[in-house]
Amino acid sequence: MTKICIYGAGAIGGLVGAELALAESDVTLIARGPHLEAMQANGLALIKEGETRVAKPFATDDPAKAGPQDYIFITLKAHSVPGIVEAIQPLMGPETAVVWGVNGVPWWYFYQLEGDYRDKRLESIDPGNGQWDKIGPERIIGCVVYPAAEVVEPGVIQHVEGNRFSLGEPSGEKTERVQLFAKELSNSGFRVPIRPRIRDELWVKLWGNLSFNPMSVLTGKTLEDMGNDPELRSTIRTMMLEAQTVGEKIGVKFLVDVDKRLDGATAVGAHKTSMLQDYERGRPMEIDALVGAVAEMGRLTNTPTPTIDRVLAEVIEKAREAGCYE
Repeated sequence: MTKICIYGAGAIGGLVGAELALAESDVTLIARGPHLEAMQANGLALIKEGETRVAKPFATDDPAKAGPQDYIFITLKAHSVPGIVEAIQPLMGPETAVVWGVNGVPWWYFYQLEGDYRDKRLESIDPGNGQWDKIGPERIIGCVVYPAAEVVEPGVIQHVEGNRFSLGEPSGEKTERVQLFAKELSNSGFRVPIRPRIRDELWVKLWGNLSFNPMSVLTGKTLEDMGNDPELRSTIRTMMLEAQTVGEKIGVKFLVDVDKRLDGATAVGAHKTSMLQDYERGRPMEIDALVGAVAEMGRLTNTPTPTIDRVLAEVIEKAREAGCYE
C-alpha cells in the first residue's frame, strides 16, 4: 500500500488527511499542540456538506515514528518549511516524492526550467539553499491548492469549498509517480488534473495573492472592498501587471486577462485574505513567498517592479511593528 505523510495537518492538510484516511489509504499526519492531542485522543473530525465523519489516521509530532514514505505532502505556510528540513529527513527514502502544497513562489521554481534561468536559486525563500540541498528539487511534484478549509477547534476540520488539487512535475512529464499520487487523491474524492505546465497555473493563483494579500494587511479591507475601491484596484492592477512582465520573461503563459483575474478575486466577496487573518492573529505572514520572491525575480530578470517593491517595504514594516516578521 502507498504510504503518504501529510506534513502540516492544519486546515488543508487535515482535509486531505481525513479524506485519505476515510478512503482507507495508509496516511500519517504530522501535527503539534492541542490539535495533535485531539486527533490522537478522538480521531480527526471532518465537517463537509453538513455531515461529520471521523477519521482515525496515525498522527504524531515525531516523523521518525512514521519512517520512510512514498509521498510527503507538505501543507505548511512557506516560512515554516525551512525549520522542518532536518525533521523531515526520516520520512525520505531513496524514491520518496515531495508534493509541494505550499502557497507562493516555491524554492524549486527554476529547477529544470527551460531557458536562461534554469536551476537558479531564490535567496528570499530559501536562504543558504537549505531546502534545495536537504529536500532536493528532484523529489518535487508541484501542486496548486484550491480548496478552502479551517480548523474550527482542535481535531475538527470544516471544509468550506473547493475540491481541486492541480499536480505537475517541474519537467512537465506525466510520470508514474505523479499519476499514482493523483489516483490516491482522486480515490479520496478530489479532482486532480495533471498539468504539463504547473508553473503557469501556480502564477494565476500567485497573481492575486501577491497583490491582494499585502494590500489587505495595509488597509484591513476584504477582497470585495479592495476590488471595488478605484484607487486600491488601480494599485493592485499595477502590481499584477508588473508581476506579469516578470513572469513572461521567465516563460510563463498567462491564460487569464488581468481584469478577469481581478474581477474573480473581487467576486469572492467579503473575505479576509489569509495574510490579513495571520496579521490580526499575530502570526508570521507569507510575505517572502508571495511578494518578496516576485521582487527578487524582478531583479533577476532586470525588470522594474516599483509598486511591488513599495508595497513589500510597507507590509514588512507593518509586520515588524506587530512582531509578525523576522
